[in-house]
Amino acid sequence: MIEFLKSFLWIALELTVLFIGISFLISLLQGYIPYEKIEKKLTGRNKVLASFAAILFAFITPFCSCSTIPVVVNMLKKKIPFSIVMVFLFASPVLDPTILTIMGVVMGWKVTIIYTVITSVFSVVIGFTLDKLGFQRYVKNVIMSGYEEKNQKFNWRFALEETWSLMKSVYPYLIIGAAIGAVIHGLVPTEIITKWFGHDAWWLIPVAAIAGIPLYIRLSSMIPISQMLILKGMALGPVMAMMISSAGASLPEVILLKSIFKKQLVIAFIASVITMSTISGFVFYFV
Repeated sequence: MIEFLKSFLWIALELTVLFIGISFLISLLQGYIPYEKIEKKLTGRNKVLASFAAILFAFITPFCSCSTIPVVVNMLKKKIPFSIVMVFLFASPVLDPTILTIMGVVMGWKVTIIYTVITSVFSVVIGFTLDKLGFQRYVKNVIMSGYEEKNQKFNWRFALEETWSLMKSVYPYLIIGAAIGAVIHGLVPTEIITKWFGHDAWWLIPVAAIAGIPLYIRLSSMIPISQMLILKGMALGPVMAMMISSAGASLPEVILLKSIFKKQLVIAFIASVITMSTISGFVFYFV
């Protein structure tokens, strides 16, 4: 019990300091982000620049998968190309700047860089593939209300408010992840994880990719859990596959998507996330 408390308090303290510091810094910098210029790039004819702008927009807007949906509706209303909207939809929940920074500190920058590159590339590939296959016809006509774009100048009060807002929505998941990580660290024998979930268990990658969606394990919770599982000997591939699928297509997000997409596009979305998670898992498997 004492070992569990020590492990939990250390993990929780580390994550808390990182989360508050990074969230506050990013919120301070929000006033300097040229959102209007990025929006112009999103609607431009150069699809390469538009894709890059969509990835950048996804990165600088720290949304979870559910809060991404109103932004997607707003983008569709502004006639931003379907392919670019899909790039943003896939990239936004998996490229949270705060969580990526914490991932770099906790899991290593090599893992974080590979994760960022893979999710960015797959977001672009999937977005344009769905567009080429004509899935735009499965978008419903939705009238959006209650959404306002942020155009906040640089100030400390805004940064504190944004940090507090993020704390309320994301921080509980970090603490839950820290608690589960502490349990794994103190109670789960290393030999069991190594034997059943070690590097030879390649078959766990597609299983983890599929299991991540209904489990709805937030990316913020998965980081401390993943750290402990990897330290205990679990293969990196299935850990990252579950992390990507749970962040990219949670059940609440899928339910919200049904309000703006027809079932054909919702199914394609889920299948795309599972595919991205599985292939990404195999990339990490061979790293």
